[in-house]
Amino acid sequence: MKRILFPTGIILLLFFFVCCPTEALSASKEGLNLWLNTLLPTLLPFIILTGILIRTNTAEKIFAPLEHLWNILFGITAPGAYALTLGLLCGYPMGTKITSDMYTHNRISKREAEYLLTFTNHASPVFIRTYLIHLCLKDSIRTGTVYGILLLSSFLTMLLFRFLVWKGVTATQKTDFENQKTEPSAIGSIGTLLDASIMNGFETLTRMGGHILLFSVVSAFIRHFLKTESAAGYLILGTLELTTGLHFLALSGLPFKIRYLCSMCMTAFGGICILAQTKSLLHQNLSVTPYIFAKCLNTAITALLSLIFIQVI
Repeated sequence: MKRILFPTGIILLLFFFVCCPTEALSASKEGLNLWLNTLLPTLLPFIILTGILIRTNTAEKIFAPLEHLWNILFGITAPGAYALTLGLLCGYPMGTKITSDMYTHNRISKREAEYLLTFTNHASPVFIRTYLIHLCLKDSIRTGTVYGILLLSSFLTMLLFRFLVWKGVTATQKTDFENQKTEPSAIGSIGTLLDASIMNGFETLTRMGGHILLFSVVSAFIRHFLKTESAAGYLILGTLELTTGLHFLALSGLPFKIRYLCSMCMTAFGGICILAQTKSLLHQNLSVTPYIFAKCLNTAITALLSLIFIQVI
């Protein structure tokens, strides 16, 4: 089925470029504009600097004093806490990127890395404030309320995976990884370290840019050939690419409650575009399956909490 659907999708997109070049070109420009003017200046410095901290083992040392607390609250190590913190602050897909880098440099085990994938990849606070609250919800709901629902949903997802799927995982469990874990080798010159971190940053952002460009065209294709003026249509767009879905949902004439529920679910899920970016950034030994199941569960919990808020509170 994959061998049939994937080439068919590519042919349809090429057909779209030939038949509707203006719309396809506009979608490509929108995707590149988002990448060049938003993601590149925002995420590239973080990726370069975090790469340096990981390679020098500085990140682990910063979070080590409170490692016991991270273990009790989340069942993670100090490097895992670094991935969680940066994932919350920087947004998609930094949680995945740092988790994968920590695993690549032998700072966390495979078990902890796949566990971290279930709750470290989030929309950034800036994105939530500008796109979700201001653009889509027109500042009708307090910022703290929206943040609270999304964070509570992620925390509940973490608890379910920790105690039901990973059976009470804790960072202090002894594994073969603990016996193999070694300190980083000699760092080398500062220039070498900077070069490696910079090239890693540009490689990561280039992959992200390619995914954003492609999914922008796919979204334009769907808008052109399918009717998307319903809640289901906007959910399809948001499930495919988050910013596109929120943008057109904000322009729709749907009732506020429906826009609120749809936008919260879109933000919690992140979109297939983010899923593709996540998969491309993962170490080959790590499975993306825990992330997919966690995002589906997180979306369901977010929908339930949002519905309770809008109906009861």
